[in-house]
Amino acid sequence: MDTIIPPSRLEAVVEQELDALPIIDIHTHTFDPAFGPLLLWGPDELLTYHYLVAELFRARPDLSPTRFWEMPKTDQADLIWQELFRRRSPLSEACRGVLTVFQRLGLNPDVDTLDPIRAWFRDQSPQTYVDTVFGLAHVQKVYMTNDPLDPIEREVWEKGFERDPRFEAVLSLDSALIHWPAAVPALRALGYDVEEALTGRTLAELRRYLSDWIERMTARYTAISLPPSFRYPNPDSALTLLYTRCVLPICRERQIPATLMIGVRKLANPALRLAGDSVGRSDIETVEALARDFPENRFWVTMLARENMHELAVAARKFANLVPFGCWWLLNNPSLIEEITAMRLELLGLSFVPQHSDARVLDQLIYKWDHSRRIIGRVLAAKYRDLASAGWPITAAAIRRDLATLLSRDPA
Repeated sequence: MDTIIPPSRLEAVVEQELDALPIIDIHTHTFDPAFGPLLLWGPDELLTYHYLVAELFRARPDLSPTRFWEMPKTDQADLIWQELFRRRSPLSEACRGVLTVFQRLGLNPDVDTLDPIRAWFRDQSPQTYVDTVFGLAHVQKVYMTNDPLDPIEREVWEKGFERDPRFEAVLSLDSALIHWPAAVPALRALGYDVEEALTGRTLAELRRYLSDWIERMTARYTAISLPPSFRYPNPDSALTLLYTRCVLPICRERQIPATLMIGVRKLANPALRLAGDSVGRSDIETVEALARDFPENRFWVTMLARENMHELAVAARKFANLVPFGCWWLLNNPSLIEEITAMRLELLGLSFVPQHSDARVLDQLIYKWDHSRRIIGRVLAAKYRDLASAGWPITAAAIRRDLATLLSRDPA
């Protein structure tokens, strides 16, 4: 029989078990190395990530976005290093993340220049660096976000490649559905007989497109990033009709989850490109109505507005086919991760997924999981202490089981 852990030891045991747990990262924008330039990695990609670009323009309001985008990427990275790391303390989570990556790699950055770090990275190959990152992040596999309408990506899928089993495929729906009928020419070029009008033929052909590419990719779920204005029911919305008449039937047929990421307002400041996206409060009744009206579908949902996260947890208490996951994007800050994780545990027990990395640059797996592990561990240790004070015995085996439920779970 396992030894009962005294309250004073709980945090240390949780941390030890977390460090030994291979994570399944259920949502990223990283790629199998076979996708070549689509796999982003290295210091220049890390420093020019849109989190840091947005912060740069806060530090340098005199800087012209047009001028910045005209600069070579190395010059952009050097400017961000100078402004956010040399001229001020790098206190933001995005800046701290860069430093965590360098530290975990054993690199000591020279405050004055990135050249030694760039030299170290030039000696790495994509495959060996993937091995390094997965080892340091202690991630066993990640879920990509795959778009067949991207010609560079589609070419890789069509030619075929030897897949790295650590990278699972996910069918992204954004380019096909969000701005309908913008996707019609691309879909027709692939041989799907669609037209702008949402006729029965068009809906059938779009379902065929979804089914074909889920099959080709062995996609484990579908994913869509939605604006806060998305509503269901909404008979006047092409997006809502396409989602409910095409996506949900195929997900049911294929027995895969339908994943929704709700609340992003694209290009609130277009001059900043990806860094110009913002957040909006979304309609929780839409999520509840989808879960209610499509009980045979499984919905994995995350929302971008902090206010929505409590509503989402409450909604999940009412619908067993609804799984909240992650602290997405603008919520990926330690204070908010801690608050949201504690709230979810209090409302849902272990029936949610506390985090995903959303990593677009491979290196981010290191810092996002390093930071999130510590936060999730503190929250869990506090909850275990509460249980112990209520007379419930806590063992290492129970902690190990619970952590696997939370962080080594495939979307299914």
